Amino acid sequence: MSCGSIVVARRLGAAASRARIAYGRRGLHTNNVIDTLRERSFIHDVTSPDIRRCAASPVAVYCGVDPTAESLHLGNMVTLMSLLHFHIAGHQAIPLVGNATGMIGDPSGRSTERVALDRDTLASNVAGIEAQLERFFVRGTKCALKHDPGIDARSLKEIRILHNADWYHGMNILTFLGSVGRYARIGAMLARDSVKSRLSSASGISFTEFSYQLLQAYDFWYLFHNHGCRIQIGGSDQWGNITAGTDLIHRMDYDQAQDTGVIREPSSSSSNSSDADSSAFGLTIPLLTTSSGEKFGKSAGNAVWLDEKKTSPFDVYQFFVKTADADVERFLKMFTFLPLKTIREVVAEHQTCPEEFSAQKLLAAEVTELIHGESGVQQALCATEVLFGSDGQSSVQRFSASDFANAFTHDKRMVSVSRSAICGKTISEIAVLAGACKSKSEASRLVRGGGLYWNNQPVADAKWIPAVG
Repeated sequence: MSCGSIVVARRLGAAASRARIAYGRRGLHTNNVIDTLRERSFIHDVTSPDIRRCAASPVAVYCGVDPTAESLHLGNMVTLMSLLHFHIAGHQAIPLVGNATGMIGDPSGRSTERVALDRDTLASNVAGIEAQLERFFVRGTKCALKHDPGIDARSLKEIRILHNADWYHGMNILTFLGSVGRYARIGAMLARDSVKSRLSSASGISFTEFSYQLLQAYDFWYLFHNHGCRIQIGGSDQWGNITAGTDLIHRMDYDQAQDTGVIREPSSSSSNSSDADSSAFGLTIPLLTTSSGEKFGKSAGNAVWLDEKKTSPFDVYQFFVKTADADVERFLKMFTFLPLKTIREVVAEHQTCPEEFSAQKLLAAEVTELIHGESGVQQALCATEVLFGSDGQSSVQRFSASDFANAFTHDKRMVSVSRSAICGKTISEIAVLAGACKSKSEASRLVRGGGLYWNNQPVADAKWIPAVG
């Protein structure tokens, strides 16, 4: 578990143009990042329309992720993409890893309480997510540069990854209740949708999860006062937690003489001006669903993880290749940095020849590159050609043995068998050794039915002995 912040180094300066970002230029961000997010279907709601005025000049913006799993997933990526748009528009992006709140668990969007994580698991999850965040913002910036060379990476602010355990360390329950708790109103806390839904359920809600909204509120309060953070981004199910933060910022003063984040006792001098009320803003992102209403995420049965050991580049690519026509334009807007004009042209072309899946293939390649880099795209294309190639032997001959190995790294479909184990064996015996068939008789039946292939060529004889060199 790390203390202090992690700064993602700017490694992309050589790829950028000398032109500096200017609000109002024609590019990925035409005038204001809020306008860009609206155009790309990112905005579900905002706490005030004044957020656009706030974003007219560089400010700090954050979104939080709790390390409740060892990897981020596609649902997290939607929120991170919006934070990435702020980053390339010249704002200070702060991804916050909730290594403190992750020990509690957010009740939002859940019908049951989360299983508590032990410290070793939590620390492992934090390390994995930190590494993913670093890779995501480096690769994401590179993808943005590819589609808008007018961005100068040297002018962008460094990504600052923070951990909320850093400001809870040493804080006891009396300090928290005597400050944050004094400004919390039970009526407002009970009115949160995440709380109401759990109160009406058979399992109810524990005090631990009930208090989660206060911790997230304090996170925003702390970042506002110590990092100049004016905007918090979250999924639409985070609305109550986000507004709890803006309310706390409005109600609770900060002792300017302290530079450690220590709060003072509440006083009657807390500002109630409209300026203070609008000084912090919340922006929520629609929960990602398909046109059929199915939810994307790690618990919906169709999870796409950002960790290649859990979801390979090939599986990421195939997931998006299978995108429904009704969803492809929206996903191109949200998951890529392609200009909107290009997206409209691609979708129009796709509509004339939908059987080519041109829009889906472009979407799949762009998202795979964003998550796994250019090498990930090549791996995905290699695996796709090997498994689904339509031109037989030539599709295999285009790739080397190392290409195959790289394409299926961490993929359970690849089975390693030593050359000595298969040398001189029949194709039926090899099929059993590789786990493709349970028995030689099953392999023979598969051959007779034309269903067993070697290098994308159908096998005609179950007793054939391949030359393995």
